[in-house]
Amino acid sequence: MTATFSIPTSTPVAKALPAVTPADRDLRPRLQAELTLWGSRAVSAAAAGDLDQAARAILAALDCERRLAGFGPQVMQLIKPRH
Repeated sequence: MTATFSIPTSTPVAKALPAVTPADRDLRPRLQAELTLWGSRAVSAAAAGDLDQAARAILAALDCERRLAGFGPQVMQLIKPRH
């Protein structure tokens, strides 16, 4: 059983895209690995009946996913609004 965590994000269209730094390139794979780890911990804890630990792991996974969403252009930044 695998779990996928997703957070809907909305970013203002007028916001400038941040420059990707070398540190960002190193951070993205680490966050992806952390997201996978927290997701599997959440599933394991829930299967064992430890709902408190499962909830903490889910929140940590959601935080990783939120931070990952900041990399690269978001869909809302690419759509030109109609006036």
